[in-house]
Amino acid sequence: MILREEALNIIIKVIRNNLFSDKLLGQSIKKLRDKVENPDLLYVLVKGVIKMRGNLDYIVQQFTEAEKYKNTDIRIKCLLYLAFYQLIYCDSIPEHAAVNESVELAKKLFKEAVANFVNAVLREYQRNPKIVYPEDVAQRIAYEHSYPVFIIEQWLKRMPEDQVEYLAMYYNEAPKLNLRVNQLATNKKKLIAYFAKKNVQLMEHNACVNMMTSEQASDILNDVAFDEGYFTVQDVSSAMVIDLLDPKENESILDLFAGRGGKAGYIAELMKNTGEIVAVDKIPNKAKEMKKTMERLGANNVKIIVEDAFKFGPVAPAYDRVLIDVPCSGWGVFQKKAELRWQERQNIDELIKLQEKALQTASQFVKPGGYLVYSTCTINDDENEAQIEKFLSQNKSFELIDAASFIPPIYVNNKYLKTVPHIHHIDGAFAAKMRKQDN
Repeated sequence: MILREEALNIIIKVIRNNLFSDKLLGQSIKKLRDKVENPDLLYVLVKGVIKMRGNLDYIVQQFTEAEKYKNTDIRIKCLLYLAFYQLIYCDSIPEHAAVNESVELAKKLFKEAVANFVNAVLREYQRNPKIVYPEDVAQRIAYEHSYPVFIIEQWLKRMPEDQVEYLAMYYNEAPKLNLRVNQLATNKKKLIAYFAKKNVQLMEHNACVNMMTSEQASDILNDVAFDEGYFTVQDVSSAMVIDLLDPKENESILDLFAGRGGKAGYIAELMKNTGEIVAVDKIPNKAKEMKKTMERLGANNVKIIVEDAFKFGPVAPAYDRVLIDVPCSGWGVFQKKAELRWQERQNIDELIKLQEKALQTASQFVKPGGYLVYSTCTINDDENEAQIEKFLSQNKSFELIDAASFIPPIYVNNKYLKTVPHIHHIDGAFAAKMRKQDN
């Protein structure tokens, strides 16, 4: 019961406060490691419930009175989500254990009446587990695969029904761990051999020479090799953006909207700690995490600046390469960041205006003969191709460079880096490389 109670507490916090679960999970798993037999189950339950909460909520409603359920405490709803997730998605957990543990948890945390309610709902489902979904295509896909209806409606405007469903299903699969070898500390061959001795398999990825994947995430992330900086966690699509940027030794590079520094760290490695990378982000906590990451990786050519990208200056064409990884709708990363699908997203029109402004701002820092790379983690054409086409039509000094010269052509569409999750089996990403003409 300890583990399920911990899972429930995290789920409630995430749903109530619109939080991401990773930090809470990390803290809890460390706390539980010596107290429960399988602490990694906590990760499975929390991530699973958060990802499938739309589907779970739809199912629970089939076995409750509509008005009564509407007014039910969110904590009790979360307990029901957790119980149903075990019944439906966890083959390794016996049904009787899922039901009994949930009822006992209800008794501990709430009144006897709540425990009776939980028991009645779960027993009713066990008697008749068949679920009927709406005939409307958007509603059916949304409720069956657990998404807000408005997101599915947006995807259906851009893709055929079967592709939307494949994408929705792919995002619900458990993600593999993607990691990038830190060339400042070791090399791929040594890292593969190191983990092989521990019966942990790393597989090379064909998209990026420095990337590897594994299905043994827990073994890898709990290994001292991470703390020693021999590798870092990064999606293949994100690493390919830096392959497209193609940084060279001794250059001056600007990374606006640097976030936690995943891309900046890879740039530093490719530059072999020469030159200078200026990484700008306005959120202090992200800058702190970036600093820790650079120290762990031994990247000492990164200058971190806590500043609004739109206020960074002085504005001057001083950089050989500028990377701008703009805020976006995040439609490409729903597999690893399940919380994103439920969080209230910024208005797309407002996001597009911000992206336009960011592109114009970043372009002013590029030297003649230098390069500008615009990237997103979305599959929305309005935030991707349309943005670049508009920018190039208004900025004749920039020309589009074919991404196929830097990354495998399978990930290139109309000269852009463009990954499609359910086709390429990595996060959805977009990037465009542009060269500023010499004066």
